[in-house]
Amino acid sequence: MKKQWKLLFQIFWTFFKISPVTFGGGYAMIPLIEKEIVEKRKWLSSEDVTDVFALSQTVPGAVAINSASFIGQRIGGIKGALAAMLGVSLPTFMIVLCLGIFYSFIHDNPKLEAAFVAIRATIVAIIVYAAIKTAKTAIVDKTTLCIMLVGVPVLFFIHPILAIFLGALTGILAISIKKRIGHKTELEQHKETDPTQNLDYFMGAGI
Repeated sequence: MKKQWKLLFQIFWTFFKISPVTFGGGYAMIPLIEKEIVEKRKWLSSEDVTDVFALSQTVPGAVAINSASFIGQRIGGIKGALAAMLGVSLPTFMIVLCLGIFYSFIHDNPKLEAAFVAIRATIVAIIVYAAIKTAKTAIVDKTTLCIMLVGVPVLFFIHPILAIFLGALTGILAISIKKRIGHKTELEQHKETDPTQNLDYFMGAGI
């Protein structure tokens, strides 16, 4: 029991530290999650994090809260999901509450406006870095490369949710074609080398 509470506190504290610096939404969390959860604590692999963010974008709600909840569940079950969700939500809630109270006093401050201009530029760099890190685990063959190359320009014309579903359908179709012609898919090779690195295990089949 003591070990479980320690793990839950570690999950809570990890996301509590990540949350205040995730300007720009959930995507800015990816480099910090990679550092804290993959590299430092070794709770998950980079492939797991990629799966988390893919799932987080396909369900209603904020990406940051969704991804934290999925990661918490993967590490500590339902209690872990609650701990992660509280950890990622509390700092943001307190910051927004304080800014709301003092907004009338600070919104015309030129130094503050200049700081936020710089922050917005920095967020672009963080998101690009996160995209590069994610691409290393998401683009695994020619099919996924083609989906990415087509998907980026398509996003300028259609809703991101529609793009996600179209990508999923394309993946299903591509795997079906590969199986029919006798090619082993990347997913099957991944499961053979490490059964924990697949979506079924992540969703609880391997727990």
